[in-house]
Amino acid sequence: MAPTPASPGAGAGVAVLPGGGASAVADGEWHRLHPLTPLFKGGLALLIVAGIALNNMRDRLIFWAVSLFTPPEAHVDDYRGGDPFDWVLANNLILVALLATLGVVAVLVLVFWLVWRFQQFRITEEHVEVRKGIVFRSHRRAPLDRVQGVNLTRPFPARLIGMAKLEVVGAGSDANVVLEYLATTRAEAVRADILRLASGARAARVAARSGAAVPAAGLRAQVIGHLNEGVSGLIEGVDLGDVAPESVVKIPTGRLVGSQVIGGVIWFVFFMVVFAAVMLGLLPIALANEDGDGMLVLLGAGIGMGLPFLLATVAIVWAQISRSLRYAIAPTPDGVRITFGLFTTVTETLPPGRIFAVEVSQSLLWRPFGWWTVKINRMTGKSLAQQSSSTAQQFNVVLPVGKRADVERVLALILPDAPVADLPLVWEHGILGPVEGDPYRRMPARAAWRRPLSWRRHGYAVTDFGLLLRRGRIWRKLAIFPLARLQGVSIAQGPIDRLQRVAWGQAHTVAGPISGQVVGLERDDAIALLQEASRRAVHAASRDHTHRWGEHLAPIPMDSDADVDSGLPRSTH
Repeated sequence: MAPTPASPGAGAGVAVLPGGGASAVADGEWHRLHPLTPLFKGGLALLIVAGIALNNMRDRLIFWAVSLFTPPEAHVDDYRGGDPFDWVLANNLILVALLATLGVVAVLVLVFWLVWRFQQFRITEEHVEVRKGIVFRSHRRAPLDRVQGVNLTRPFPARLIGMAKLEVVGAGSDANVVLEYLATTRAEAVRADILRLASGARAARVAARSGAAVPAAGLRAQVIGHLNEGVSGLIEGVDLGDVAPESVVKIPTGRLVGSQVIGGVIWFVFFMVVFAAVMLGLLPIALANEDGDGMLVLLGAGIGMGLPFLLATVAIVWAQISRSLRYAIAPTPDGVRITFGLFTTVTETLPPGRIFAVEVSQSLLWRPFGWWTVKINRMTGKSLAQQSSSTAQQFNVVLPVGKRADVERVLALILPDAPVADLPLVWEHGILGPVEGDPYRRMPARAAWRRPLSWRRHGYAVTDFGLLLRRGRIWRKLAIFPLARLQGVSIAQGPIDRLQRVAWGQAHTVAGPISGQVVGLERDDAIALLQEASRRAVHAASRDHTHRWGEHLAPIPMDSDADVDSGLPRSTH
């Protein structure tokens, strides 16, 4: 069955909880986070560090503390190390020790309570706000009409007791608003509220406010309930409760592991080249040593380098596998939901119109298996330093590895407005091309030295929907830039370009792994790229309503299988 999003009918905007009630969080009032938030936001690390420090300094601390409250006959000076518990028992200081322990616990509880007390969030008609801090206060605000996505992250320790971190992705550098931590059920309700409000469904918001709130349970019942949910979440896996199972795109575990192992071959070859170069450099030195110790030094160097290289290769491959396991992508009323992660599970919801570029690529090693990967450019709301991390880059991957049918279904989900008429440009001419009658404007033969292996593929095509850039022979790539969200187009020509009567073009978009550059074009083709893409981008932007998708959604019929099976779906606008 086709991946058909749920119909945004009556009741859209009401976050339905398992108990049957509606979320009352989006009421404009300040709410507090989970009571255990301070413990998981550095409290565990604080306790561990404090425990190590106390263990190393326990003799001095015990001697100082006990000497304040004990009479001279306790013989405090007799304590010279050893087991402090035996010394406490021998001197009948059990009550003092218990009072000291109780005081430390009370101080920690008071500190954690104060930290929790001063952390609040609220959801208004226009913003998501978070304020926190005791001495140094901070107040972050994310406009709902600038929300680029909502991520629900469940770190492994937090999952055990049913907690999750909610991250509202903003438009800009370091613009995200993070709610950590919430109970998983409440986090899902808050996520639904934020996405419904950001969609512009005003009537739905009124319905959400008038809905009945779920009665608050006692603390013991909450902890037990959250723990049960956490254990169930470890077993059940991905968060796809509001979508039809047949609409979910999943990756077989064998394919995922195999693709990452093949990718690890590249790292292994790279490490082996470095290893061989170093060993060849040490070999003459070892042979020149007449004592015979040179070969032992060579052997030691080989083990010292080879073992870390091998461990690094295994670590890189395992990191990729663990982040991509339990992957699933599916349509929801709020956008495309992507779930991945083995221990730390991340559920990301991408609202419509938040994807600025899509790239389908295939390496030479994957070609015999017919595997492809799909990446996107999107606003992450993170700083440049945060975007360079491997964890942040994982959010740009919407399909780690898949067959052609998987790629078609994923493209249908993330580019729902793309017309079916563009499908040949995507597959036959774009990803698999060039073929006879190729409509792409390509590099001329005189500029082939710039891309000696792929100059016949290197080129572009422009439609009413998007700009398509085709590149690469060993690593085949096709990038799609929706014109409605194109930031700009530029062309340039250097001195060598002028001698060859060629130029290069650049499609400007948000920062991400997808490049918008195409080089070595005929001068007239480059000018045509600038004029045609600019003209069509104006018309595409005027027709685009995805920034308020809830106000313009049309119900999608359940018999839309043919559209998805044939490629990209028809526009619903």
